[in-house]
Amino acid sequence: MKRLTKGLLLSLFAILTLILSACGQPHLSTLQPAGEVAQKQFDLMVLSTVIMVGVIAIVAVIFVIVMVKFRRKDNKIPKQVEGNHTLEIIWTVIPILLILVLAVPVVSAVFNLADVSAMDEKNEDGKTDVLVVNVRANLYWWEFEYPNQEIVTSQELVVPTDEKVYFNLIASDVKHSFWIPAAGGKMDNNTENVNKFWLKFDGEKAKNAGQLFQGRCAELCGPSHALMDFKVKAIPRAEFDQWVTAMTNVKEPVQATTDLAKDGQDLFNKSCIGCHAVTPGNSTPAAGRMGPNLTTFGDRTTIAGFLEHNDENLKNWLTDPETYKPGNKMTGMYGELTPAQLDALTAYLMGLKVQEK
Repeated sequence: MKRLTKGLLLSLFAILTLILSACGQPHLSTLQPAGEVAQKQFDLMVLSTVIMVGVIAIVAVIFVIVMVKFRRKDNKIPKQVEGNHTLEIIWTVIPILLILVLAVPVVSAVFNLADVSAMDEKNEDGKTDVLVVNVRANLYWWEFEYPNQEIVTSQELVVPTDEKVYFNLIASDVKHSFWIPAAGGKMDNNTENVNKFWLKFDGEKAKNAGQLFQGRCAELCGPSHALMDFKVKAIPRAEFDQWVTAMTNVKEPVQATTDLAKDGQDLFNKSCIGCHAVTPGNSTPAAGRMGPNLTTFGDRTTIAGFLEHNDENLKNWLTDPETYKPGNKMTGMYGELTPAQLDALTAYLMGLKVQEK
């Protein structure tokens, strides 16, 4: 009976493993690379897996042959073999060759992926010819600054496809880790130093993914670590330039157009403007950016990085953000907002749509 129970449990776990292995979406998987860095890392994983599986298979075959051919058939003591120089040379040389086969492409990829020299090359205007994004991680949200374009946004990273995008990574409070699974491996956001790396998004694969990828924090940073997500919009260069133009044309906060939204804007200016900017300029020092930039809030696909973008979820978030993201730094008059005030704030925030201008 016990053996039957163990067998059933083992079968159940095997079935669950197969089911869970199929969970997720293409833009969340490192096994479906959508960029140059991710493809190189995937190829290295495949190479190392093939080598390891090959070694295991050969050892298993030799083990079976030895067990069958040389199994003991009587009580005689077999001939004692103290060593075989030929075999010893073979099983020493083969691992060295396998290590070399793996080491050469790995070392080459490491140097290639670590090359961020283009970030240090300045043109006559004192800017770089490549796209640079400063990524600042906070509990529990992300800020993206485009220094050349003088744009600051948050929660949604917008990048052009088919060209290298360089990143400066830093954190405001505790260690975080910047990771876009489909684009490349993670890299830490530290508080004491800046890490640099680059990614390149494949235009065709981005199109197949709806030009939207998932990013997240890959370093345990607190109670809401699992909810510290962000979205990546990978679009063609022409569309990216249009987005930059739309953002840089915003010099003043987007004005509300309805009476309800105007009431919300008045309430926002009294209670929220101290932490949240509604213009994309980077004139405010990084240390003074207390909360996510809300310039394009109405254009986003999520609320707080993970909730579906709709009026109901926004009202729930404004009512009690601690319920949805424990440990977040958003403070205010939660629980004191009347239904009318919630309606007004929601109307104003949902109307912050820079890209429609």
